[in-house]
Amino acid sequence: MLTKILIANRGEIAVRVIRACQELGIASVAVYSELDRDSLHVRLADEAYALGGQTAAESYLNTDKILEIIERSGADGVHPGYGFFSENTDFARAITERGVTFIGPPPEAIEVMGDKVSSRIAAEKAGVSGVPGTTEFLTSGDEVVDFGNAHGWPVAIKAAYGGGGRGMRVVNAADEAHAALASAQSEALKGFGRDECYVERYLTHPRHVEMQVIGDQHGNFVWVGERDCSVQRRHQKLIEEAPAPNFPPEVRQAMGEAAVAVSRGCGYYNAGTVEFLFQDGEFYFLEMNTRLQVEHPVTELISGIDLVREQIRVASGLELSFTQDDVDLRGWAMEVRVNAENPAGGAFLPAPGKIDRLVPPQGFGTRWDGGYESGDEVSQFYDNLVGKLIVWGSDRTTAIDRLKRAIREMTIEGIDTTLPAQLLILEHPDFVAGEHATNWLESDAVDLSGVTGRLGGGEPEAEGDEAEPKVRRDVDVEVNGKRFAVSLWVPESAAAAAPAAGGAPAAKPRTRRAGAGGGAAGGSGSIAAPMQGTIVKVDVAVGDTVAAGQVVCVLEAMKMENNVAADVAGTVAEVKVEAGQAVGSGDLLVVITPEAAAG
Repeated sequence: MLTKILIANRGEIAVRVIRACQELGIASVAVYSELDRDSLHVRLADEAYALGGQTAAESYLNTDKILEIIERSGADGVHPGYGFFSENTDFARAITERGVTFIGPPPEAIEVMGDKVSSRIAAEKAGVSGVPGTTEFLTSGDEVVDFGNAHGWPVAIKAAYGGGGRGMRVVNAADEAHAALASAQSEALKGFGRDECYVERYLTHPRHVEMQVIGDQHGNFVWVGERDCSVQRRHQKLIEEAPAPNFPPEVRQAMGEAAVAVSRGCGYYNAGTVEFLFQDGEFYFLEMNTRLQVEHPVTELISGIDLVREQIRVASGLELSFTQDDVDLRGWAMEVRVNAENPAGGAFLPAPGKIDRLVPPQGFGTRWDGGYESGDEVSQFYDNLVGKLIVWGSDRTTAIDRLKRAIREMTIEGIDTTLPAQLLILEHPDFVAGEHATNWLESDAVDLSGVTGRLGGGEPEAEGDEAEPKVRRDVDVEVNGKRFAVSLWVPESAAAAAPAAGGAPAAKPRTRRAGAGGGAAGGSGSIAAPMQGTIVKVDVAVGDTVAAGQVVCVLEAMKMENNVAADVAGTVAEVKVEAGQAVGSGDLLVVITPEAAAG
């Protein structure tokens, strides 16, 4: 059995793996960025090491630094979680080449299945058909146009090395193809370090049904039931459940067998998920996620199988602790992803910030997998998942009622979340009847007008009420006669009141802004940032004529790109930002002189 595991991730999945290690008597090693130095996964781990940097590229995607920490810590296993390096062949190979166990599939399987184009080919070889699409990477928008003209519109551009809906764009017509490809590539590169994309036919009313699989290194392989993940916005999941509603038993059996066939065909072992689109009684291979899924807890609750524990056992060379005949699925489980987003009437705008108070619900069949606690900060630089609220019930109706009760009981103050929208979705007749599809939420079937991100109706505190920021102080200390150079993070007021180490002048306190909006945030034609983030692209210049609804710039927050549009038609009078610039919520971006005023 492994003795020390480094978790190359952050947030709730790092916490989940650390807890599994504790139960198995395995030492855990956390890594953290500058912004995560006081985070929950760091507080729980047996050891923690600084990666430096703030953005994912500077920290959690810094391969050399992670490899250095693996060596320093003496870890004999690495769990990648999901996202970041979890489906990166080069990272997995770099781990195994050092004689360290990668808690996941062999690099060769990731290479085949981590690339969605080659995975389509592998699935076809295993006798499992996918949605019609290309088997080569896109090099220009012209190829998207050619595919759409041949197979019909709309089509979907997808990141070949990613998941979670990032790097995916639905293209409804030929004139959208070039811009959509550029946007998908940009988002894929930021999220996964690779920008390769492909295109496939876009089904108009599909359900997203996926099959959990797991195998060991001794040839044992099983499927552990399906999950329905059809409630999505921006092609990212909001609510997941197991089993899938209105799902014929014969289709379940065929899908499970297909998932195992695809997995065996690429020499897979450890946990994985084979995803399918299900429409009109037929299912199509979509992709294989060569890692643990965010929604794995719903499978755990109906099966009684600890998937993370099994992952570690398999990676340690042990056989699965159960067989296919042992899989006994009981009851119904549902999960809501609690994201730091303001539903904003259906816009679902990223909403980073400080969590003033977080108290998860309790009760029979209720589980909270969280990465944050009261007082923690949700940063714009990372995924916006705060945690997952999961319930189990004896049947689907019980599970829905229990989840609604748990949402109403949950206390989360200081940030906006998706919970108010999810509560409304759970009460919708289409969802109750299990008649929703992946594009159901964005087709305006659910009236989200007026829905905000606060269950209790409270408003965010003013910026001046934030906790006092901290500054770094480097000092030398002696412990039992041994000298150590350490870094301390102290409140700015304390740093200003006392000289820094070595007699250097203390840092001056940072001046707070009186308000978030700037000068003309309230005027018509004054386009302000809807959230904190980084400007990726500016699409207009002073003097340009713009139409209402036209995109003026693209803002990236929490690994998602967001188009910022003009609210009036007119002439661009000022452009106050440039690509690469960080902005705060309410900061003025572009000023437009309305047509009437310009005339």
